Amino acid sequence: MTESPSALAGELPGGVRIRLLRGSDAERLGAAYRRNREHLAPWEPVRSAEFFAAEGQRANIAGKLAMFSAGAAVPWILLQGDRAVGTMTLSGIVRGPFRSANLGYWVDQECTGRGVGTAAVAHVAAAAGTALELHRIQAATLPQNAASQTVLRRAGFQQIGLAPEYLHIAGSWQDHVLFQRILH
Repeated sequence: MTESPSALAGELPGGVRIRLLRGSDAERLGAAYRRNREHLAPWEPVRSAEFFAAEGQRANIAGKLAMFSAGAAVPWILLQGDRAVGTMTLSGIVRGPFRSANLGYWVDQECTGRGVGTAAVAHVAAAAGTALELHRIQAATLPQNAASQTVLRRAGFQQIGLAPEYLHIAGSWQDHVLFQRILH
């Protein structure tokens, strides 16, 4: 990717901004995960106690930034002032004729229902199509996650199927509804 980090940043509703994740975000991201632990538990893998600490987030961020340097992922953070209020990540970036990636995201419980998630997903989709020159992005939600499905639909995604036992979430293999957005 040749775009500068500032080309991937932007402003979202409610005074929230989106920019690339940095190593210096570990403490604020750890605080956000601790604050949202119950809110996120039904939708995410079971996390170790270390994950919620700054040191665990340093390791998590280092892994994401290594994938970014390799061109395999793009990790964003959502900020309201200096406070982390979510993340967006394109992972599994494939070039060549496929030019596709997977989208994962979460938004702070205090920001839900305010258009922040939809705007952030739309921002990532725009960056994926222009700066990253991807053709398609895919996202998956648990069947009961109506809020996330609404975000995806509002951001131009279409439902394409159901994947049985797709991801290990909240301690068990769970089915996921698949969505995609064609960018070109």
